[in-house]
Amino acid sequence: MACARSSPQPVQTSLVCVCVSHARVVSVSPGPLLRVEGQPVSLRCDVTDYEGPREQDFEWTMQQGEAGSIQVISTFDQRYSDVSLSDRVTSGDLSVVRLGDSVVELRIREVRSSDSAAYLCSTPSTDSVFSGNYNAGVTLKVIANTLKVAPKAPEPVVPEGGDITLSCNVTHHLTDSTYLSVTWSIQRPGIPLVDILTVGPDGDVVTGSDSAQRYADGGIRLVIRRDGAFGLVVAGVTQADAGMYVCTGRDWTREEGGQWKNIVEKTVEMGAVAVTPTGKGDWVCLVCTLSNTTLNIDDTMTLTCLVAAGNLASLALEVTWLVDGRTAVSLGRDGVVSNGSPSVGLERTGPGEFRLVVRGVRGSDKGMYSCRVRAWVGGGGRWYQAAEKTSNPVQVLVTQIKPNFAVTLTPSSSPQVTGDPTELACHVTNITHFLAGGRLGVAWEYTPLPGPPGDRLTTTQTTLPIGSLDAHGNLKSGTLYRDRLESGAIVLTRVEPDTFKLRFLRTQEVDMGVYVCRVTAWTPSRQGGMEEAAEFLTPPLNVRWEPKRPSLTAVAQRVREAVAGGATFEMSCTVSHVHLQDPGYSVLVQTQESVDSATRTVLSLSPDSVLQHGGATDPNRRDSLVLTKTGPAEFRFRLAGVQQADRGFYWCDITAWTKQPGQAWTKAVSAKSNKVQINFQETALSLSTSLSLWKDTISTSLSLWKDTISTSLSLWKDTISTSLSLWKDTLSTSLSLWKDTLSQHFFRCVKHSLSYI
Repeated sequence: MACARSSPQPVQTSLVCVCVSHARVVSVSPGPLLRVEGQPVSLRCDVTDYEGPREQDFEWTMQQGEAGSIQVISTFDQRYSDVSLSDRVTSGDLSVVRLGDSVVELRIREVRSSDSAAYLCSTPSTDSVFSGNYNAGVTLKVIANTLKVAPKAPEPVVPEGGDITLSCNVTHHLTDSTYLSVTWSIQRPGIPLVDILTVGPDGDVVTGSDSAQRYADGGIRLVIRRDGAFGLVVAGVTQADAGMYVCTGRDWTREEGGQWKNIVEKTVEMGAVAVTPTGKGDWVCLVCTLSNTTLNIDDTMTLTCLVAAGNLASLALEVTWLVDGRTAVSLGRDGVVSNGSPSVGLERTGPGEFRLVVRGVRGSDKGMYSCRVRAWVGGGGRWYQAAEKTSNPVQVLVTQIKPNFAVTLTPSSSPQVTGDPTELACHVTNITHFLAGGRLGVAWEYTPLPGPPGDRLTTTQTTLPIGSLDAHGNLKSGTLYRDRLESGAIVLTRVEPDTFKLRFLRTQEVDMGVYVCRVTAWTPSRQGGMEEAAEFLTPPLNVRWEPKRPSLTAVAQRVREAVAGGATFEMSCTVSHVHLQDPGYSVLVQTQESVDSATRTVLSLSPDSVLQHGGATDPNRRDSLVLTKTGPAEFRFRLAGVQQADRGFYWCDITAWTKQPGQAWTKAVSAKSNKVQINFQETALSLSTSLSLWKDTISTSLSLWKDTISTSLSLWKDTISTSLSLWKDTLSTSLSLWKDTLSQHFFRCVKHSLSYI
């Protein structure tokens, strides 16, 4: 301790002490220590809080009973060891290893029972002041190695799915407070030793990472017998369980702090185990028929699948009956039936025997029957498919009388011209041998007339599917008819259970040809759907008419004649048609200055009544041009304020269009009307008319200007009058207030003067 006193002061004295203390601490491994003869032992010693050089020296001594201290080894004196220990030091059986500047270990390669003693670690002082402890000791007790491991060899060959029993007897003398543990491991080719399960030293069970789930599922079981033997059962073995099994026994002691210390262990090979694959063993799967393979409708069919295997009891079987390769019904390894029904059942009747029963067979039950068996091994959440086999198929025939009926095709409505509706009716009569729950479906087909490309759907007489209705009434459209069916231009219906109709709302020329109706009888199948039982085709029906080419006539008439510039010209165009069904019209109003001059378009109106101006229209005069549809077949054109540049010939170019529901307009035929002329001269009369119009305009403008001036003057007069009235009232009020104020001041002055008198 060093103290420094401050300089004396006149009034008070202060004392400040700074104390620096070094207390050396030497410590060794906590003890007492229990070790087994023949095992390596390490005693650690370290020093802290010291002065002097960083690297410290150490000396080890031992003391046995009342005998004196024996020098063991030193870090700085090679001749320090006692003569009785010098050979062991020279051989390296006793050594001191420096782990750091202030840490060493005393190591005994193979400890002996004579090494039982109290060991003292000392450090020579390098401190300026002797303080702390300079040595520390620990007691070491060495006991004899009594650990014995005696395993029982397992069965060398185990079938896949079987069990492996691993027995291992681990013992020791109970004279000291030591505890046993047993570990089972497996050595696979090319893979390090893998622990399966360990029990002890405190009775707890510790599983390897690959075995935890299997142990939890019961696939690995621990058995401890009264005679001290430990048993491990590995159930449901697979190919991965093949290998060399090893048993390891360990002796443990509990040291200070409650930590377990393994003081000795012994590992012994138990024996190699091979696992025979199920698929390579005696494995048979076959089908036995317990009923006739030729059945009638509503008979009962019984088939049995027989499975034989050397390790049948160790296998979990999954059985599936196949019909023509398709799954009919299955029995899982858990005994749950899939795809079964009240009429189709599958059950296990004995070890390796599985019976299929089909009651009330149908025509759809015919086919090649086979039994597929999958063998599983394992348990709990760990299952492994070991093998699979499928039996040879057995043919099952079902005799049935097919439904019989007649079908006819008649026209309900025949077209006379293009655009007329067409309706064909398909009738089903004389139905026999039709099972309950059966249904009818229909398919319509068309064979076109031969014709040049562009006029027909096809240039060859190939049969084309129009559309069909299946047993459930679902519509399936033919490729070439999909748009017309979706838009409703063609309709397929079932008007009665035995009557189907095909209707064209507007028949086109491409629809001329030969039509047939194909009716299919459907019966319920075992799988829950419908299967085809019979099919009949109607005689072909020819649908055609004499095509009549459409024609169009357009007539233009003058409604209002423009006799002078600035007047209005109006023209009406009327159209009539022949052999057209509900057409729409587009109109072009065209003009030319003379018969030989170029044609220009003034206005156009589409079939959907969309108006557009042509290139001959002056953008500044578009408001003067009107084209409207005034009737089903009449259009009216109006030109207001005609000018000399408007003189010429005017007419209508009209086109007829047809349209199927949901489709675009199709051009049918066009026609041009007669021409109507606008022709006027600027004569005196027309000039007089123009002047008159100018005079009227000027007169109207002057009248409007006069009214505006009069209104403005009247408003100004009212405003001035109102302002003067308001000024007068304000002035009167101000004078009154001034008068009152002046009067008050006068009386105050008089009163003030009298007070002085």
